[in-house]
Amino acid sequence: MRLLCWNVQWCRGLDGLVDPARIASEARRVDADVICLQEVAANFPDLPGSRGEDQPHVLMHALPEYEGCLVSGVDVPAANGRRSRFGNLILSRLKVGRVLRHSLPWPSSDGPSMPRTAVEAVLDAPFGPLRVITTHLEYYSAEHRAAQVERLRQICGEGSEGGKEDGAFRAMPWSRDVVLCGDFNMPPEDPLLPKFLVDAWRAINPGKPHPHTFHVHEQHEGEKPYCCDYVFVSESLQQRLTTIRVDSANRASDHQPVIVEIA
Repeated sequence: MRLLCWNVQWCRGLDGLVDPARIASEARRVDADVICLQEVAANFPDLPGSRGEDQPHVLMHALPEYEGCLVSGVDVPAANGRRSRFGNLILSRLKVGRVLRHSLPWPSSDGPSMPRTAVEAVLDAPFGPLRVITTHLEYYSAEHRAAQVERLRQICGEGSEGGKEDGAFRAMPWSRDVVLCGDFNMPPEDPLLPKFLVDAWRAINPGKPHPHTFHVHEQHEGEKPYCCDYVFVSESLQQRLTTIRVDSANRASDHQPVIVEIA
């Protein structure tokens, strides 16, 4: 099973163009079974380069063989009378079972911040049911990130197949096998980085530093490239990890795609 994790910066490339179709083309080139995207926007014309396009719709239309699972952390009224949404998207060509949408803590703060969420899909992987969760943590506040990591720890330990009745109570496949990925907005040495799961890069490449995933091709004054995009797995999946790589040449976003294979 191949998984792509990518913060697509509302589909804005380093050329300044917002192009969801380009993101879909890049994802298709990777030939991933599961695509986990962060910073996907709909009806946000005030984002640089955007015309307010419905990016989840464009992405799912361009990738019809994938089923989409969307969560919007930001959901606010827009000047045109519609809703503006900003969040995370899982696209899967594996069969999708139960989908859950989790709100993460959003403590009061004097600084800039936004509501953060995680979307979870139980997928029919070749080796059995698999929970895939993707998220995007707060950029500006370590206090927020700490609370959000703790909630993710709880989420990874929660869940069940459900009841045995029909209708909304019916049982659905569930698993303790978990993949948690996304933009955690913290470097590898940050003590807040999740410890309750296995870092896929470190498991496959012990002793090797994480490749940079942010500010690789574009740095403003005082900025340096670093890694903030990760794939974590439950211990039960560690021996199934086969490869992990970062597409360092990609310029379709200000983040680099991370590709992991699990056998």
